[in-house]
Amino acid sequence: MDRDEDQLARPVKAAVVGAGWAGIAAAVALADAGHDVTVFEMAPQPGGRARSVAGTPDYDNGQHILIGAYRDSLALMRRLGVDPERVLKRLPLAMPYPGEPGLRLPPGPPLIAFTRGVLAHRGWPLSARLGLLIAAGGWLVSGFRCDAKLTVAQLCAGLPAAVLRDLVEPLCVAALNTPAAQASAQVFLRVLKDALFSGPGSADLLLPRRPLSELLAKPAAAWLGDRLRLGRRVQLIEPGWRVDGEAFDAVVLACSSVEAARLTASIATAWSASAQGLGFEPIITVYLHSPGSALPEAMLALRDGPDAPAQFVFDHGQLGGPPGRYAFVVSGAAPWVARGGCDEAVLAQAIRELRWATPPVIDRMLTEKRATFACTPALVRPSARIAPGLWAAGDYVDGPYPATLEGAVRAGMAAAQGAGADAAG
Repeated sequence: MDRDEDQLARPVKAAVVGAGWAGIAAAVALADAGHDVTVFEMAPQPGGRARSVAGTPDYDNGQHILIGAYRDSLALMRRLGVDPERVLKRLPLAMPYPGEPGLRLPPGPPLIAFTRGVLAHRGWPLSARLGLLIAAGGWLVSGFRCDAKLTVAQLCAGLPAAVLRDLVEPLCVAALNTPAAQASAQVFLRVLKDALFSGPGSADLLLPRRPLSELLAKPAAAWLGDRLRLGRRVQLIEPGWRVDGEAFDAVVLACSSVEAARLTASIATAWSASAQGLGFEPIITVYLHSPGSALPEAMLALRDGPDAPAQFVFDHGQLGGPPGRYAFVVSGAAPWVARGGCDEAVLAQAIRELRWATPPVIDRMLTEKRATFACTPALVRPSARIAPGLWAAGDYVDGPYPATLEGAVRAGMAAAQGAGADAAG
């Protein structure tokens, strides 16, 4: 073995700061490459923003959805011994509304399935269906690229009102957690490309039917063992690299952008300022309880408005959870956070729009004020590489995706590869 090969084969002592999905992905990738990994997590449990609520594990810290295109997330689950088919309910993409079938994609090759699904949508006039297909054809021809300064609303300004109301706006706020009038059209098109046109099953909805922590966090904790240090908020990172005085060859910052900015303020000021400059969008999840009730489907879309906060509702009784529990999701929830919450408004919306066997009551409301970064046009996101041997991993780092689980996992894998190569090189 020559010197270069010996350097590449040398095990690296790596620290991963944060045990959300990005940190778990980075830790597993580093360990699989033969490196010595230590994971620091400030919370008492791993999982980041995609986990069960501490103390009440049958509640999740918000409702999450995966899709069939999340191949790296699904592969990571399998690597940790989790069978996605057992813990996720796979459904063809559908956007049903109360009393309306909505858009539904049939099985088959993506282009054909999308065309068939749109043409079969009898809730839209033929002119609206053809208008969407013409627009989608234009996006396909352009390679799903557009001017980086465009908003989703500007990109789709020529689409019929029914298509904007029933598909574009709810899909945009669900995927980017940013209203269409402020959301990046470039990122939205990338989501459409991967979800609708990247292969059979890529657009399928994968709805958790087990508590979120069982999807990744708990299996990762068992797999990492004593390499995972919970309840440890890192206070200081010094060049070299030292984490609270402990020496490492490489460090992956897989914590939030706010924490990463704090930790790099004195060692990478420009990068820290970039991370600190990100804006955020909140998500509110309101859990209602109605014994004996059931929705017609596991997930329904809702039309939001000034007095109707939620865009989607999930029937946990159809997803392996407690019967009679419903999760109402309010994405892009900044106006409602400013008003102090929306539990009573969601309850009123539910009573107006859905049929109940027993009157629903508010179970609890969970607010994630920094659920995602605000995915706005021409946004300059922090780079993954901060300095040689120091990398950032998270759904906010520079890349083509919005703040999604898949984006976090891919960022973690990329940071692990980069940190390992830096330290061994």
